[in-house]
Amino acid sequence: MTFKWDNPYRTTRTPLFARNLVATSHPLAAQAGTRVLLAGGNAVDAAIATAATLTVVEPVSNGLGSDAFAMVWDGKQLHGLNSSGTAPSHWTTDWFAERYGRNAQGHAHRPERGWDSVTVPGAIAAWGTLHQRFGRLPFAQLLETAIDIAERGVTIAPMVARKWRAAVPLLRGQPGFAEAFMPDGRAPETGERFIMPGAAHTLRILSEHGPRSFYEGEVAEAIVNWAKQSGGYLTRDDLAGYQPEWVTPISKKYRGYDVFELPPNGQGIAALIALGILEKFDLSSFPVDSIASQHLQIEAMKLAFADVYAYVADPSSMHITPQQMLDDDYLTQRARQIDLNRSTPVLPGMPASGGTVYLTTADESGMMVSFIQSNYMGFGSGVVVPGYGISLQNRGAGFSSAPESANVVAPGKRPFHTIIPGFLMKDGKPQMSFGVMGGDMQPQGHVQTLVRMIDYQQQPQAACDAPRWKVNKDYSVDLEQGFDSQVTDGLRQLGHELKSVNDSYMDFGSGQFIWRLSDDNDHGYVAASDSRRDGQAVGF
Repeated sequence: MTFKWDNPYRTTRTPLFARNLVATSHPLAAQAGTRVLLAGGNAVDAAIATAATLTVVEPVSNGLGSDAFAMVWDGKQLHGLNSSGTAPSHWTTDWFAERYGRNAQGHAHRPERGWDSVTVPGAIAAWGTLHQRFGRLPFAQLLETAIDIAERGVTIAPMVARKWRAAVPLLRGQPGFAEAFMPDGRAPETGERFIMPGAAHTLRILSEHGPRSFYEGEVAEAIVNWAKQSGGYLTRDDLAGYQPEWVTPISKKYRGYDVFELPPNGQGIAALIALGILEKFDLSSFPVDSIASQHLQIEAMKLAFADVYAYVADPSSMHITPQQMLDDDYLTQRARQIDLNRSTPVLPGMPASGGTVYLTTADESGMMVSFIQSNYMGFGSGVVVPGYGISLQNRGAGFSSAPESANVVAPGKRPFHTIIPGFLMKDGKPQMSFGVMGGDMQPQGHVQTLVRMIDYQQQPQAACDAPRWKVNKDYSVDLEQGFDSQVTDGLRQLGHELKSVNDSYMDFGSGQFIWRLSDDNDHGYVAASDSRRDGQAVGF
């Protein structure tokens, strides 16, 4: 790949070239990972240190009660880890109906926040599982920076403060939230110092006793006791029985590259479907920011989401396989539904039978890590375990209550998940670890940035900084500020229902990218960090 190294977009961030790199959404977390690399750790060690620090410096988007997914290139093979949590043993549609009633369709109501949105947290298990298989330094050493910052305090960054402030009115009444995250009766402002003694306490326990203590030891006991005291039903057995799963990444070829995502229950397959459809068109024949190029990408994404929302769930419940959804003949049929001259309504096809943080790390040995962890909506469930600083995710909100849905809630089941790490390979060799955080923006961010880099040779930072669109669940389209007015008008004339939301942090994702510059790794990597967050790429 010969990139065009200019950046025509609204920021002046410069891509970073180095042999060892960490890129994520907060500078202190990126630096924590870099410290570990300087101490002789590898990319997995750096990823764990970065992830642990992010729970402290960016607690709105993730915490010790998060879920996580990862892909690791170990120098020979690409590995996938699904560390999303499972539903508690009592979760059935009838149980929710008894507690919350039913809607007009007869489906059980389920809350988006509070204890009854909490599945078993998977992030700490991800750290432990990755370290056990690939780690080089002692696990305790990887938590040192996170513990230090939690005890001494972090000065709140602008984007973190903004999202924190927006979450307070929604969550101030949830068990433990105000005590943990409103020390002065409000959200901290930019530039104020915030201390997390409870999180420091938990991190020290994990440092001394290992990550399984979160599921079977003192920490697990604290979580279960708080559930009993404050209206939750998470049990010791729910926690003790949890284990992450090693999974085989799924892929789709695009313009000579192999794009990898993790298989369902995540939505990464949406990016592969959209790219598989787009490969049927000569995108590069249209200018990069033209109406036609954006229209084609939006239409492909709409078709992808129609299938994903209809079919993706815990793999054990899916009636349509990923292989069927990615079948080339099927994607050719879907591509034929796109009209270059107008926006068209979409429905699921019928394949032939048969609030988040992202980080990426790479080291000079060639190991690369794509890692993502999240509490889902800002601060997740809003439930925080007193004295332990554990803010619990609300991934249970991703289930359906419709009995006919593959994603219907059930005990021990994983819900439909939005967080997805990405990985790119060419000719069997690693090319890029990447991700774009932000709910259902994530596969859309994968598609848009990959198209810019592969079809238009835009360098990673420019592809990251370029304005984005977002297809909503009702198939309307949000456009980020930065698009030329002619593009906006042109898309509207093609029939797209456009919205304009001036909130880049919440609505258009935030990406981190590490691109390998040579097959022998002598040239190292180039990294980019999204200007929509407070983060940076750090390396040496």
